Amino acid sequence: MNKAILLVEDNASDEKLTVLGFKRCGVLNDVVVVRDGASALDYLHATGKHADRDVRALPLLVLLDLKLPKIDGLEVLRRIRADERTKFLPVVVLTASKEEEDIVQSYSLGANAYVRKPVDFGEFAEAARTLGVFWLMLNEPPPPRGTR
Repeated sequence: MNKAILLVEDNASDEKLTVLGFKRCGVLNDVVVVRDGASALDYLHATGKHADRDVRALPLLVLLDLKLPKIDGLEVLRRIRADERTKFLPVVVLTASKEEEDIVQSYSLGANAYVRKPVDFGEFAEAARTLGVFWLMLNEPPPPRGTR
């Protein structure tokens, strides 16, 4: 199993805050960053630019922004849940959106959590720490597909 976190984020500042927040709280996992929804799906399915990646090596966690170029985050989530290989992959929506409809749709499509990005760096670092501790240390992920 891959020990990486897939961060789907088109904003370079938010990417830096997330990665720095993880580092500051001791999360040592690699963070793979893709900038749009199409690249996220390419990474997960080992297609396109990521065709040389082992398709069986799924990330431990996907942090998914909603407002993405090419394919938006809700459609990415829909496709993750529709695929037998990725349908149980932990997906945390990490977005600035406060729209109630985005929250409802995210959970309806199978998001494991919905986290609003804090504006303040200290709060952002704390949110990253909390996400890292829960999803990477406390949460028991489902076994890889094909082992059941």
